Formats: sequence, structure tokens, C-alpha cells
Amino acid sequence: MQACLTLIRRELGGFFLSLTGYVILAGALFLIGFSFVDLMVNLQQQTTPMPLTELFYMTPFFWLILLLATPVITMRLFALEKFSGTFETLMTSPVTDLQVVLAKFTAGLVFYTVMWLPLAGCLWVVQHYTNDPAGFDAGTLASTFLGILLLGGMFVSLGCCASALTRSQGVALMISLVFGVSMFLLSVLASANPAQVTWQTKALACFGLFEQMRDFSRGVVDTRPVVFCVTLTLFFLFLTLRIVESRRWK
Repeated sequence: MQACLTLIRRELGGFFLSLTGYVILAGALFLIGFSFVDLMVNLQQQTTPMPLTELFYMTPFFWLILLLATPVITMRLFALEKFSGTFETLMTSPVTDLQVVLAKFTAGLVFYTVMWLPLAGCLWVVQHYTNDPAGFDAGTLASTFLGILLLGGMFVSLGCCASALTRSQGVALMISLVFGVSMFLLSVLASANPAQVTWQTKALACFGLFEQMRDFSRGVVDTRPVVFCVTLTLFFLFLTLRIVESRRWK
């Protein structure tokens, strides 16, 4: 456990002590802030019974942050180590392959979570200046962040797998982005065919990220999307572990 915590601190230092990490945080903060300004301008002209969390998830900014930030966060995790020649040194230290994979994934997920914290600040500002308790409902906010965390875990694990495949950060970014956009398009396809009841549409409905996030943003926690996201996260981490272990087969 101590070795794993040391690796997590090492990886977090790579995020918070580098320019790239602060560029990611600044970009996410700008998009979240711009999205809320746009929402406030629209709400001045037309009111809506939807909670702000649901309105925010429906904007393109939410999906833009999710799809673009996770590949940038994860592209360096393994690829940079391989490119700089420190990967073999790391793997010969007294740590296991599983500890390395879990430490890199945990550090990426922690940084991803920190990136979304300004969302809570924007909701608090809205509640403070409108005197509307519904603008900062603790239960809705918690379920929204749970959804963001589950989706983030899935995409971060996918990025870890992509980064473990190559020595190039650019290639890792493109692989992660292609798979992430593919899952997004599957979600669009699932939303376009909700009425048909066949095994194909039922299987496709599992990738309905829009519907899953809509429930979370309304304060509804369904076990099905939780199981789906956790399962895919574990699957991609398993693939990452096998890729890391494959160096012994060469």
C-alpha cells in the first residue's frame, strides 16, 4: 500500500507541477464558466423547471470537456515513461504491475475530479445570488458528480489502455479520442432508436450515456449505469495490466 501511495503522489506531481496540468484545468474552468454564463443569459428570457445540473449536462460543453480532457490527461501516463526511458526503471523497482496500473489510473482520476470542482462553485454562485435553494441541492449535486466520476473512470481507464499501447503521447491521445468519440456516437445512435424493442437495441441502450447522465443530473441513481461504467472501467484496466505484463513475453 505504501508503494502504491508513493506512485500516486509521483503521478499527481507530474500533473500539478507541469504546465500541461494547469492548461487542462484552465481550459476546463473556462468552458464550465462560459457554459454557465450562456445558461444564465438564456434563463433570463425563458424559465425552466429543470435543475441547473441537467441543463449543464445537455450543453455541448459538458461532452466537449469529457471527450477532450480525458485523452489529454491520460496520454502521458505510460507513453511518456516509455519515451523517456524511465518505464523499465520503474518496472524493476519493488512494485508490482498491478500497483503501477492502479496508481496511474487513480492519479488520472483524481486530477479529472479536481478539474470538475469549479462546477460546484458555479452552482453555489447561482444559489447565492438568486436565493433559490434548488440551485444548490446537495442530493442532486452528489448524484451529478457520481455520474461525472463514473463516466470519468471509464474514459480514464480507456486512456490508460491507449497510453500503454505506444511510446508516443500523440498516438495515445488519438487512440483514446477515437474510442471515446466512438462511444459517444454509439450513445447518439442509442438515443435515436429508443422505441424499437430488439436485442440489438437493448444492447445498444447500454451505451446510452445521454440517458444515464440525465438521470444522474436529476438526482436519480440507477444501478444499471453504475454497473455498466464500473464493468467497462475494470475491463480497460484489465487490458492495461495485460499490456504492461506483455513486456515479459518479448
